[in-house]
Amino acid sequence: MKRKNHHHSLLPGILGSNRALTLLELILVVAILGTVSGVAIPSFLAHRDKVLAQEAISDIAGIDLVLQKYFAENGRYPDSLADIGQDGNEDPWGNPYEYLNMANDPKNNHCRKNKEVHPINTDFDLYSMGKNRKSTKPITSEPSWDDIIRAYDGAYIGLAKDIL
Repeated sequence: MKRKNHHHSLLPGILGSNRALTLLELILVVAILGTVSGVAIPSFLAHRDKVLAQEAISDIAGIDLVLQKYFAENGRYPDSLADIGQDGNEDPWGNPYEYLNMANDPKNNHCRKNKEVHPINTDFDLYSMGKNRKSTKPITSEPSWDDIIRAYDGAYIGLAKDIL
């Protein structure tokens, strides 16, 4: 006697037939993907911005050390970053770091400033124009809020908007 070979599928609705997605299922999948990406993408971009800002902070701290060493050896700060071999450095957004020796700006016409503090440094300004690649001398102005600045003669290095 021959045995009949019975094939029992564990997932008859999926494996046992050539069932296509219904419009409702497709809408549900698209809605789920939209919701997940609506949460994940902004979180990722915010994290990426923080990482790039931290990189700029680290770069500025490193350049600051080179400038302090130059001052210790020469009794003055250099006129430009080129004088200390730092002119080719770019911030994480592809812009050169901005530097101003305050001795070259005796009337404080080109220095960075805050409402209460003008200038925000007495030795030199050193900053990145930040993600928006725009900057103004007053850090209270919106284009400067994302700048990574050195302020209070190096006591602060970080986002301009964080010290407003």
